[in-house]
Amino acid sequence: MAAIIRKGDKVFATQRGYGEWQDWWEFPGGKIESGETPEEALRREIREELSAEISVDSLFCTVEYDYPKFHLTMHCYLCTLLTEALHLNEHEAARWLTKEELDSVKWLPADLEVIEALRKPKTKTVNRKT
Repeated sequence: MAAIIRKGDKVFATQRGYGEWQDWWEFPGGKIESGETPEEALRREIREELSAEISVDSLFCTVEYDYPKFHLTMHCYLCTLLTEALHLNEHEAARWLTKEELDSVKWLPADLEVIEALRKPKTKTVNRKT
C-alpha cells in the first residue's frame, strides 16, 4: 500500500535509504500485517516511517507490477496529513512535489504508474435533469 499525501497542489515523495532500490523515490507505505485493514496498515506504516498521522480519504488506484524478484500489488490511497511535522525514520530524503515537478526525481518503476494516473485530469460528473 502507498499513501499519496496531498497538501494543496503538492504530493509527498520519499527517497529510499536502503536495499536494492536505494536512492529511488516512492510514495510512503508498506505491507499489511495479519488482522489489519488496508487503511489501518497505511496509518501504521506512516506512523512508523514518518512519525505522522494521516486520514485515509479514498482509494486512488491499484498497481500490479512485476519486479525482477517479486510481484507487487500496490493499493494507493489519497491521504491527508493530520499532523504537520514529518520525521524521516526510514527514508534518506523527502520532497513535496507539484505535478510539474513529478519528473524531477527518479521514481520506482511501480510508482511511475501512479504518477501517470496523477497527471490525468479529473473528470467531473454532471447530473442532468431530463
